[in-house]
Amino acid sequence: MVVRSGVILSVYIITFLIGLPGNILALYAFSVKIHNKPTPTDILLLNLTVSDLIFLLFLPLKMHEAASGMVWTLPRLLCNVTSFVFFSTIYTSSLLLMVVSVDRYLCVAFPVQYRLRRKPLYGVVSSLVVWVFSSVHLCFIYIVGNQTSSDLYTCYDNFTQEQLKVVLPMRLELCVVLYIVPLLVCVFCYLNFILILNRTPNLCAEKKKRAVGMAVGTLLVFVVCFLPYNVTHVQGFIIQDNVEWRLYALLLTTVNTVLDPVTFYFSSSMFQATMKRILTGKRRNSTPGVFMTAQNNTRDIEGHSNPATTEGGLSDK
Repeated sequence: MVVRSGVILSVYIITFLIGLPGNILALYAFSVKIHNKPTPTDILLLNLTVSDLIFLLFLPLKMHEAASGMVWTLPRLLCNVTSFVFFSTIYTSSLLLMVVSVDRYLCVAFPVQYRLRRKPLYGVVSSLVVWVFSSVHLCFIYIVGNQTSSDLYTCYDNFTQEQLKVVLPMRLELCVVLYIVPLLVCVFCYLNFILILNRTPNLCAEKKKRAVGMAVGTLLVFVVCFLPYNVTHVQGFIIQDNVEWRLYALLLTTVNTVLDPVTFYFSSSMFQATMKRILTGKRRNSTPGVFMTAQNNTRDIEGHSNPATTEGGLSDK
């Protein structure tokens, strides 16, 4: 298969131009939220946004690679660093989305216990564990070279048979541990999350719609953005060779950085209010919904034990 570097470059540019401002706005919105009684999910989504931004900040180096015909002409150390960031943030995102799904499920399945034990520290610790876990799994990037000819250097693209003996088992392990397991956890948590919401008659339709939208959006990210890339890991292990369409599957993972802010916007009233305030230039006190949400949610929780009233885990993240 002939790799069309022009197609890859175009996707990178579009992703960068849309994803960077979107995630900067998301970073601001969640930074506002965590200064006002943050929940564990607030911390997790903030880390997800940071992961997307780190990915986007290194994307210009991948643009340079695509513009050079998929030949790495920059210092090779940058190849290692860029590849590490490129791949580790993919799996950091999947793990963070998994933890968010668990948090949302616990919120509606065990509302009283969740309210009593919910602490921002849990979000901080969970995020730290995710960053360390994904980083450790991607350390093999620094020990596997990718010199494919004496004149041209491709950055973690085509490997020799000797290199594949190391790379392919590691890729399969990444697929199983950092994709399939988080996907199964997300499916379990969000299916039960939606079932519980549907059985809750006194939850307003708008909040239920936003909650379900976040669940569906997360599952779509797992399937659309991450599935094809991880399929290449399985295929490569089966055929014991390089997978020709892997680069195109990898392109879909970049779309994740565009879809995350969109999902946040349509599933969170807090996010919507913050975006409107930024775009209209209004002061903070003119949009009390951004800052009063947590207090209102807390009062709702304290007044009821029904899962539907656990708004801190449903509507404003």
